[in-house]
Amino acid sequence: MSGRARLALCAAAATLMASCALLPLVAEPTWLLQLVPLVAVQTGVGAAARRVPVGRPLTVAVQALVTLMLLTLVFAREHAIVGLIPGPDTFRFLADLLRQGSQDVSRYAIPAPLTDGIKLMLIGGVLLIGLLVDTLAVTFRSAAPAGLPLLALYSVAAGLSDGAADWLWFLVAAAGYLMLLLAEGRDRTAQWGRVFGGAPRSPGSPEPGAAAPVRTGRRIGAVALGVALVVPLALPTMQGGLLSPSGPGMGAGDGQGGGGSAVNLLVSLRDNLNTDDDRQLLSLRTSTDDVSDLYLRIISLDDFDGTTWKPAQRHIVGVPDEFPTPTGLGEAVKRDRISTTVRAADWYAQEWLPMPYPPSGVKISGRWRYEPVGMALVGDHGQDTRGKSYQVTSLDVRPTAAQLASAPEPPASLKREYTQVPSSLPKVVARTAREITSGATSHYDQAVKLQDYFTVTGGFRYDTQVRVGRGPNAIANFLKEKEGFCIHFSFAMAAMARTLGIPARVAVGFAPGTPQSDGTVAVNQKDAHAWPELYFEGVGWTRFEPTPTRGTTPSYTQPDTPGTSLPDQTLPSKNASSAPSAAASPSRSCAGRLRELQACDSASAVGVPYGGDDRPFPWWGLLTGLAVLTLAAVALSPLLWRRRARSLRLGAHPRTPEGAAAHTLAVWQELTDSAWDYGIAPEESLTPRKAADRIVRLGQLDPSSGAAVHRVADAVEQVLYAPVPRPSAGAAQDVRRVVEALRGTAGTRARLRARFLPRSAARVLWAAAARWAALTARAAAVRPALRRPSDQRG
Repeated sequence: MSGRARLALCAAAATLMASCALLPLVAEPTWLLQLVPLVAVQTGVGAAARRVPVGRPLTVAVQALVTLMLLTLVFAREHAIVGLIPGPDTFRFLADLLRQGSQDVSRYAIPAPLTDGIKLMLIGGVLLIGLLVDTLAVTFRSAAPAGLPLLALYSVAAGLSDGAADWLWFLVAAAGYLMLLLAEGRDRTAQWGRVFGGAPRSPGSPEPGAAAPVRTGRRIGAVALGVALVVPLALPTMQGGLLSPSGPGMGAGDGQGGGGSAVNLLVSLRDNLNTDDDRQLLSLRTSTDDVSDLYLRIISLDDFDGTTWKPAQRHIVGVPDEFPTPTGLGEAVKRDRISTTVRAADWYAQEWLPMPYPPSGVKISGRWRYEPVGMALVGDHGQDTRGKSYQVTSLDVRPTAAQLASAPEPPASLKREYTQVPSSLPKVVARTAREITSGATSHYDQAVKLQDYFTVTGGFRYDTQVRVGRGPNAIANFLKEKEGFCIHFSFAMAAMARTLGIPARVAVGFAPGTPQSDGTVAVNQKDAHAWPELYFEGVGWTRFEPTPTRGTTPSYTQPDTPGTSLPDQTLPSKNASSAPSAAASPSRSCAGRLRELQACDSASAVGVPYGGDDRPFPWWGLLTGLAVLTLAAVALSPLLWRRRARSLRLGAHPRTPEGAAAHTLAVWQELTDSAWDYGIAPEESLTPRKAADRIVRLGQLDPSSGAAVHRVADAVEQVLYAPVPRPSAGAAQDVRRVVEALRGTAGTRARLRARFLPRSAARVLWAAAARWAALTARAAAVRPALRRPSDQRG
């Protein structure tokens, strides 16, 4: 197999290996199997076009045309000429399919179903990346810049997936890129001759010859990948970094929890809630008879910056056998101990463990850490809930209204931390809170009045499509427009409670699921929810439910008689039901087409913390990426041309006298162009010997490099002046030695200029001008010949 064919195969393999990072984004991997033959055809067409040979731009154009025909054959054969040649209808159909794919991307949660639109985006995007990689690495013989499109492909996949196996896909993509670099290095080394192939083993000697650079490079690459794979697993204190899916503060290193993963959690909940594919996440089997209050809490958000809520940095420790008593819970409050067994779906990967609150113990396998303040469990080093089965012992705390109303002031440190509001919070938030709670005699009365304002008296409407703006004015806009969903309601109530001096935070998790006929409880994607927790000394953190028509209203906040906020403790929770549901949920009973038309009741949905954007497909991001790649290709074009020219001039030539002479002249031109790149402009009036003296003098070359320059000049004089030129061996190696010497004597700025903006690239403009002049001269010569027959007829 030739070096270029091997390089083409490695480029295709690197593209496919990088595309594996897209696998977690969709539910079915069949698109990758369909992609493999398409990439093979694209690579084969490029190899055939380069073998003809045709010009490099024409090679790229042929590959692009074949790629378009492949997409037409796979996705739009009914709208094409003879099922293969694209026409106007083909482009319209593909545009509609692409538009449908962008809508599917914003509609479905990860992993999304493999719709035709999403499949077109996946396969078409990878084929485009494959074309760029093949063009850079094989057509232009420069594998290093081919890492840019590969990195772009991996970055898009990793940014969307947010999975625990991102490090694995990174290693797969990195291995493909390393293989591509080694293939290019082997091809270039092979052109230098057998002297670099390693010394053969001496007869009768047990010692092998020197290892070839290619073999050594493969070994180094294998060791590097092995170290990257093993070291993070062997060192339990390592955390963060490029391969960490959790972001800062999630590992065991410095013992801090929280950080960026909670933000990712909110985004994930929003995606799950806005999907039409309401799949089951968790299956519960619990010892309690009333599951109406069985909320599953994942994490608490206690840091409020005026725009959104996020978790504060907390120390995390090992998981204790028995959890401590929740903060603030006194002995007088009635409580029951319940046991719940949770089974997570095989595809549900969550770093924070969903549990009933407050938990008193957890039995689970794997690497988990405990965050004492929020009483939450977080996975360590990529551990998640995928396929996990665990048992949680928790407390069913049932305070009375009198206990909450008579709660004393909380500790000063706790109140100071959980009642902070930033100065950027609009004054209307605190003013509205005071107006709503006027006449209240306790913090409990104030909390119930806030809850009633959102659910009953305030005229708020639950709407998952609302847009209430961004930034510090988001809560003020929400209070004005009175439309939103659970994130808006919980954020607003917690912020208003803080302005009243009530310690408050926001909890994220799942509302009570749906009882099943087999005694289990199903928790689906659309059960994801957010609610405020307010602190009362003697009771602890207490759940409230301000989101209308979602979740269940706590029994200790339901009024017994009109005009009072004190509840009847004998009544069950609002909307409570422990019997299995005989009717299908709206997400199951409503057809997909009706859901698209919004003809079905909407289930609980979480939006972004600052508004209700639908997250349309980021066309601007795609266009920006393409623009960056285009600019990078333009910026690197002089470098690519220069490396291509050097490779052709110093490469192997036929060993005929004519071929040897052409090779010598090409080597001399490469020497003069290299000197030109470092500021020594060529002078055509000088003889080769005089030009060599000038290069040695101006380049400040050492004696060894100067001798190499003169050897090349002597070879050129043999070709130009000797009756029978003597073959000259090693001229290409002499030029490489001289180039290294010129680089060593040049400054940093000159080296960068020589690499990225070589002066000798002006030859491309000269060649283009010469071709244009020849073309215009030929056209001028043809015009009189075309006129002459008409003149004769006249």
